Amino acid sequence: MLLLHSYLWWRLVRGTTVPGRVRRRLTVLTGVLLLSITLAVVLRGSLPLTVATPLDWVAYSWLGLAFYLFLAVLLTEPVRLAARLVRRPRRPARVEPAPVGAAPVETAPVEPAPVEAAPAAPAPAGSSAVPDPGRRLFLARTLAVGAGAVAVGTAGTGAVFANSAPVVRRIPIHIPRLDPALAGLRIVTISDGHLSATYGGRRFERVVEAVNAQRPDVVAIVGDLVDNSVEELREDVAPLADLVSEQGVFFVTGNHEYFVDTGSWLRHLPTLGVQVLRNERVAITRGGASFDLAGIDDRTAAASGLPGHGADLDAALDGRDDAVPVVLMAHQPVQVEQARLAGVDLQLSGHTHGGQLWPFDYLVRLDQPVTEGWSQQGDTQLYVTTGAGYWGPPMRVGARPEVTVIELQPGDPRRPAR
Repeated sequence: MLLLHSYLWWRLVRGTTVPGRVRRRLTVLTGVLLLSITLAVVLRGSLPLTVATPLDWVAYSWLGLAFYLFLAVLLTEPVRLAARLVRRPRRPARVEPAPVGAAPVETAPVEPAPVEAAPAAPAPAGSSAVPDPGRRLFLARTLAVGAGAVAVGTAGTGAVFANSAPVVRRIPIHIPRLDPALAGLRIVTISDGHLSATYGGRRFERVVEAVNAQRPDVVAIVGDLVDNSVEELREDVAPLADLVSEQGVFFVTGNHEYFVDTGSWLRHLPTLGVQVLRNERVAITRGGASFDLAGIDDRTAAASGLPGHGADLDAALDGRDDAVPVVLMAHQPVQVEQARLAGVDLQLSGHTHGGQLWPFDYLVRLDQPVTEGWSQQGDTQLYVTTGAGYWGPPMRVGARPEVTVIELQPGDPRRPAR
């Protein structure tokens, strides 16, 4: 953060102002914005929502804008370099020596003219060794305005998308062992609600309404639902009680559930009609046919220090009939490696937010096999939803909030049409 803000100050404050009151005020503002991000991160979860809400809105909104300012200003560097090359002073003309053997030319003695002190005239543009400060300042301000417009437009569009109703994606998944009686069964999947000081209320109600509109047979919530305590988010999470599902609403923990009082949330969710699957499975049945819906803890659970917490797929699948298909709820896509070895037919995950802020999706791929959508991992199919909410900056660029309808069909796996 310090390096990021130093670069932005260098280009957008120092480079566009002259020493004086304006530069001092902008420098102080830069420091305050940097401090706000630091406080929002360090004090996360320890402040009441009445204090955390305005702090987080300012800090994380600025963080998203600062990121795109950094990218936009970075793209202006080639222009600055080209301008410096154009302004390079011209070399003096080379004086050729007189030809060898040429006759000397006699000239009359010339009396030296009196020298008067006079101010030096400004050098023509393009030939001075010292760049014109006015032109340099004009270029810096022009580039700053252009970069600012691009950054504000990108961040603003991302803010609109992040706080709008989620898109609904219908994904047919073909499972070879699926009984035809289960054809068309809908598993409506959501993840990464990240209910917090900046996300909840009506926006989360719209997510619940979008889920109910799909008439789900099963609702799967694959982690990172909350970012604060039960006491702070009791009203924001209450819409979960309005979910209507033929065969139940199920939840597995994400890594963010271990940043808060995990036990309190695992006790509160069942009061809203949400069944928590912790390294266990349930049978989903229709017309005498069934498949196993399994759920495991997040891969970070073991490091939380909570007794009995940790992803244990063997425990979840112990004693099951191998002829029955199994759908696994696991928060992080990287857990598919265990699922593949265990013969899981389909894994449903979240965690990545689809990158949330482009081009972070390229960085996510260093840690996860997939950032969003369907993929085939050996004999196991994987679907990664982009999530319903956001974390940090209240923006989504290149990854809309999503509610996913998984429609199970018998048959050989194939890439779903989008």
